[in-house]
Amino acid sequence: MLTTLVAFLVALGLLVAVHEWGHYRVAVACGVKVLRFSVGFGKTLYRWKPRRQRPGQDTEFVIAAFPLGGYVKMLDEREGPVAPEERHLAFNTQPLRSRALIVAAGPAANLLLAVLLYAGVNWWGVQEPRPVLASPVAGSLAQQAGLRGGETVTTAGFEGQEQAPVRSFEEVRWMLTRGALDAMDLRLTVTDGRQQREVLLPLSRIESPDADAQLFRRIGLLGPLTQPVLGEVVEGGAAQRAGLRKDDRVLRVGGVDVVDGQQLREWIRAQVRNGQAVASPWRVEREGRVIEIEVRPDVAQDGSGAIGRIGAYVGAPPQMVEVRYGPIDGLWRGAVKTWEVSLLTVRMLGRMVIGEASLKNLSGPLTIADYAGKSASMGLLQYVVFLAMISVSLGVLNLLPLPVLDGGHLMYYLWEAVTGRSVPDAWLERLQRGGVAVLLVMMTIALFNDVTRLFG
Repeated sequence: MLTTLVAFLVALGLLVAVHEWGHYRVAVACGVKVLRFSVGFGKTLYRWKPRRQRPGQDTEFVIAAFPLGGYVKMLDEREGPVAPEERHLAFNTQPLRSRALIVAAGPAANLLLAVLLYAGVNWWGVQEPRPVLASPVAGSLAQQAGLRGGETVTTAGFEGQEQAPVRSFEEVRWMLTRGALDAMDLRLTVTDGRQQREVLLPLSRIESPDADAQLFRRIGLLGPLTQPVLGEVVEGGAAQRAGLRKDDRVLRVGGVDVVDGQQLREWIRAQVRNGQAVASPWRVEREGRVIEIEVRPDVAQDGSGAIGRIGAYVGAPPQMVEVRYGPIDGLWRGAVKTWEVSLLTVRMLGRMVIGEASLKNLSGPLTIADYAGKSASMGLLQYVVFLAMISVSLGVLNLLPLPVLDGGHLMYYLWEAVTGRSVPDAWLERLQRGGVAVLLVMMTIALFNDVTRLFG
């Protein structure tokens, strides 16, 4: 719990500070006087004023008690009296281009941070599973396309695009996600050690309203190849009751030879008939001996209905490979990943608006906090990747054309650029109220989703 709280507060504080720093730096560069730079809202916990500031600047920096946001308060005639000698420093007196740049700088700072974080991971190097495919789910798209499991993916590319080398399974997973959500077919070049062939995954056939585990189940590629070895055994679970132990290698179940961990996991899931678990003989290798054990899974529920569970980690850790890039290539890939995640986010939001994607994809602070804690517990690099994804989400969200967000203000400036006059005050008030209402609805849905995911 403490790790989750600290990871969440650090993430939120950093991303908000970077966002507001973007507004602040461009405002100062444009000659606008900044009165306050605040990370958080509510009661002030700490404040200070740097001794050296640009001429005309007297900014107070604040850390406040409520961390969900922040703001940069600029000199502005609409918010209070401005001395005549300082009128040229007010935000509202700046030319349209300067005002637009100041507003856009916050989201841009978040997107730039994401590029640098992704690039940092690329430069440092990260251990990822080798792109060796596990056995596909029976009847899935992957099985129908001719994949059998054990193949290594060497290159991949969307239909009509150039194929690129694949270095890890995470790259395959990301391309599967993009292809399924954007209705793009994916072409893989795979080898089984003897021959190389091309496989086309018609991901455009998948109609998926949610980017969840069921999406990958329909595709059929749930993870990289793992050996059918048992990990930690839960006390009191079906595996322990049957006499299974950690490091047992499963050779055969119910008369079927087991070749990898994914095949074994799928077989266990299917051992439920009419709501009742089915017992089957297992052949297991333990410390050089082969023994026979009868196993009856426990019955559990997931999104697809009743499934079998044995209460043990199934599958040895996959073979890993270090993925690292040079300075230029790492930075370029960081920019490309930021762009791809941004586009995917925008498309998912658009699909939710028109009803093609489920609102269950919205996440709120509880889910973010949970992911922050989990990624931090997995190591620094995983936490940095989490920060990059949230930074992209924050940048994209603030560019939405909602009046209370930066994108809403940019929408006003677009109107001003086209018509030559600003939005009337009466309309501004109506739009602000509407924007607040929409944002509150989104936050309510996201919080409901959080509670359902974590406590449902």
